[in-house]
Formats: sequence, structure tokens, C-alpha cells
Amino acid sequence: MIKPQEIRKIGVDGLLRNNPTFRLVLGTCPTLALTTAAMNGIGMGLAVTFVLIFSNAIISALRKVIPNEVRIPAFVLIIATFVTLLRMLLDKFIPSLYESMGVYLPLIVVNCIILGRAESFASKNPVVHSAFDGLFTGLGFTLALTLMGAIREILGAGAIFGVTLWDFRIEFFSSSAGAFFVYGISIALFNFVYTKVESRMHKRKFEKLYGHQELTVQEEAK
Repeated sequence: MIKPQEIRKIGVDGLLRNNPTFRLVLGTCPTLALTTAAMNGIGMGLAVTFVLIFSNAIISALRKVIPNEVRIPAFVLIIATFVTLLRMLLDKFIPSLYESMGVYLPLIVVNCIILGRAESFASKNPVVHSAFDGLFTGLGFTLALTLMGAIREILGAGAIFGVTLWDFRIEFFSSSAGAFFVYGISIALFNFVYTKVESRMHKRKFEKLYGHQELTVQEEAK
């Protein structure tokens, strides 16, 4: 049974501390190619989240059965099964999203985020823990892609989620160079804010643990 504090730690890791896009810089191909619009980011992010949750859970359940020598091919086979299922579902029920993802949908099979979580977490942890890891890692990826997509869509197309905001647009942000620029700025801002927040949290924790000792020392010095 997973504990609430374990869920919280896994959530913070997936969303912030080990965010696959802004902290680990993984999955850069779909990040750069599909963030021309916020809806594309949501679609790809949720697709990866779906595969992450179920592949992590299955790999975790079979971690003691899969021989170590063939674990990577086995992981890829499991991931490919869920990607194929996802492609069939999207093609049937959401064909517009299926077409917008193009070649990047089948390439989820070799997405380093999914294979990385399978190798580093799912193959070493229980099923429920692994499923939550897949959920939060996928949501971290989704949030990053959606944020980048929103920035590029607003500046490059003057719209958000397909709704026109104004006629003014900067074509640069719709280009490949614009994707690299927005990605670099997003990584820098995310890590700057994250470092500041983490530093402040550590400072508060230190003061809570040792603040009274510091006061005692100061009183003795007087």
C-alpha cells in the first residue's frame, strides 16, 4: 500500500524536481516539433502519459520475471504494445489529433522519457508506485509542452487553443528557430524559479531544525 507522503514525493519529482522537459531535457524532438500550438502539446503530453502509466505498471509487475539480459527489448515490446493500442484509439475516436501528431505518435515507442522511467523506476519499484510515477512524469511533460505551445501560439499565431486573440503575430515563434528559442528560455526560467524556491525551502527547514540552537549560542555568547 502506497503512503500519502510517497505519492507526494513521486509527484514533486515528476512535476518539478525531475521534470522530463525542463530539468532532464528529455523528449526534445516532440517538444520542439509539436509545440506550435497549445492543443498539440496537450495531445502529445496526454498520449505519453497514457503509455507511461500502463507500461510502468506492466513492467513493474513483470520486473522479477523478465531476465536482466533482455530487459531493454522486453521494455520496448511492452511500450510498443501500448503505443499501438493508443494509435488505434486515436485513429478511431480523435482522427484530427492522430493526424496532427503525425510520425511523432509511433515514435513514442523510443521516447527516452518512457524507456528511462521503465529502466530507472518501474523495474525497481512496486506496481502502484510505478503507475503514480508514470502519471506524474507524464503530467510534468504535458504541462511543459502545453506551456511552450501556448507561448508559441500566442506570439506566433496571435491565438490560443485556436481562438484568435489579435491580428499581430511574430512568425519567428512558429519556426524551428523559435522553438529552440522558447525552449531555451523556458528551461532557464523554470530552473531559476525552481532553484530559488528550493533554496528558500531548505533555508526554512534549516531554521526550523537549528534556529533554536543558534539562539542559545548567541545568548551564551552575551
